[in-house]
Amino acid sequence: MAWWFGIKLWKRVFLGLSLGVAFGLLVSRSMDAAAAEALLLNVRIVGDIFIAMIRLVIIPLIFLTLVAGVLALGDPARLGAIGLRTILLYLATTFFANIIGLLMGTVFRPGAGVDLGAAAPKSISAESAGFFERLAAMAMKNPFEAFLAFDPMTLALTAILVAAGAIAAFRSNAGGEKRPLSGALFALLFALGVAAASGDILIVIFASLVFGVALLFMGSAGAPAARFFAFASDKVLVVTQWIMELAPFGVFALIAHVAGTKGVEAFTAVFMLAIAVYLGCFLHMGIVYGSILKFWLRLPFVNFFRGILDAMMVAYSTSSSSATLPVTIASVRKNLGVSKSVAGSVLPLGATINMDGTALYLGIVALFTAQAFGYTLEPQHYFLIALAAALVSIGAAGIPSASLFLLATVLQVFGVTPEHTALVVGFIFPFDRVLDMMRTVVNVTGDATVAVAVAKWEGELDEEIFRGKPAL
Repeated sequence: MAWWFGIKLWKRVFLGLSLGVAFGLLVSRSMDAAAAEALLLNVRIVGDIFIAMIRLVIIPLIFLTLVAGVLALGDPARLGAIGLRTILLYLATTFFANIIGLLMGTVFRPGAGVDLGAAAPKSISAESAGFFERLAAMAMKNPFEAFLAFDPMTLALTAILVAAGAIAAFRSNAGGEKRPLSGALFALLFALGVAAASGDILIVIFASLVFGVALLFMGSAGAPAARFFAFASDKVLVVTQWIMELAPFGVFALIAHVAGTKGVEAFTAVFMLAIAVYLGCFLHMGIVYGSILKFWLRLPFVNFFRGILDAMMVAYSTSSSSATLPVTIASVRKNLGVSKSVAGSVLPLGATINMDGTALYLGIVALFTAQAFGYTLEPQHYFLIALAAALVSIGAAGIPSASLFLLATVLQVFGVTPEHTALVVGFIFPFDRVLDMMRTVVNVTGDATVAVAVAKWEGELDEEIFRGKPAL
């Protein structure tokens, strides 16, 4: 098997993706519908296991890398500078994504002549809360909800972290030495247990940042903890690499199911919409991200895209920025030379708030809706669509097809009725996975671009690694 592991991971993932498409189409055409669906569902189990294994490391990865990243900065003032630059750059790329999305929708007119009469309406459920609602929730989470819900997993994880916090607090106060921050650290570990079990990444990011800053302010007293987190963050990436060796098989299973159940014929129903979305995504990555790298940072963008191919492949197959996060962190550190402190602080935040692909897509679908139903758009409507798409994309969950359920907010700005919104979602939803795969690639690529930019500005980028050959 040495020859297999000698092949670059992205090449193995691409092979799995290609074979998955071929296998899915072959099964759908050579077997009756019921038998084909049953077989493809069984095949997909392999992909589901792969996704589950990735999700297994997401919470510890975010917690350990964020805390280690904050501690590696050494100066609380640097954390504020990095955070400000990161958020401003994320917002800037989202602005350009809006422009490209509206341009694609105007040029290709994907909704012109589309008959939505046969579409089954789909209710617009609140798949993802708005950004500000989630921001408030992460700061006001009631830690006792876990106990009231009697969730065994939540109770177990919380108990473990509370025990760790209690031991740390006891040891820090041993011998009568008073360290007031130990009680706060104990409380934060307790809150993190609930957050981790709930799976809300924003809550985990918030708790991890506060925990890291608290340790940072402890100075030399927090040095043992800093060494532990530096060690643990490296080891969790090793575990991630082990899991990623299964990526070719997981990607094969996931893509086989998509190709076999959706098929080429079904995809033709949204052909122009797909062309607009895919071309818009490629333009955004090539023009916006490429320009940042080439003209602003003076770095070869070919090396950049070569270095994150693994992350792009996993993003395309899983349609989840959150599930791809472990691979993104490993790629930017090993292939692009981004420091641990920058990768650990910028990328988890990007996986939550940087959704350029979502913003681009929502703009295109808004124009698709207007064209399909004959709504007349004035210049101010384009501005409102762009603004709404940018705001709701920040609050989009990093899970498959989450952005499709944010449409209602965007479409309301030019008076689309709830019935028409439900018809649009019902029409696109069966094919959205194929569109979502490309949107996720843009989101992940944007995260990596911002991480490289911040690392370059902070002097935390090893350009020798960046300009060399990928290590993965």
